[in-house]
Amino acid sequence: MLMGEYVHSIDAKGRIILPADFREELGEHFVITKGLDNCLFVYDEEEWNNLSQKLRQLPLAKPEARAVVRFFFAGARTLECDRQGRFLVPGNLRSYAMLEKDVVLIGVSSRIEVWSKAEWTRYNDTVNPTVTQIAESLADLGI
Repeated sequence: MLMGEYVHSIDAKGRIILPADFREELGEHFVITKGLDNCLFVYDEEEWNNLSQKLRQLPLAKPEARAVVRFFFAGARTLECDRQGRFLVPGNLRSYAMLEKDVVLIGVSSRIEVWSKAEWTRYNDTVNPTVTQIAESLADLGI
């Protein structure tokens, strides 16, 4: 299970250090793609294959389904870490997530999310005051 929050810097070449415990969970190769809320999603190969299979089952005739499939697949890349434990974030994904200097990597159960520190702070400032209400609204889902 992926969990925790880590703050790192992205270097001039677009590389980010992947925390050791995340590297262990992800394995040698992993997939990065555009995520929701202006962050990036990182999946191990098994989780990516599970998500890919679900996306491929969406009805091609629905415009919303085509949009979601394009969103996740168009930005997806298979990556690996270098000897220093860094991975290179492709330029289009750096732009999408507004990654410039400080980044936050968070473990979210089956995936890692990569955020610009500024966006992560903004997100938390918005969500934290209402998280109790959000949890209450999810009670009927067994949360």
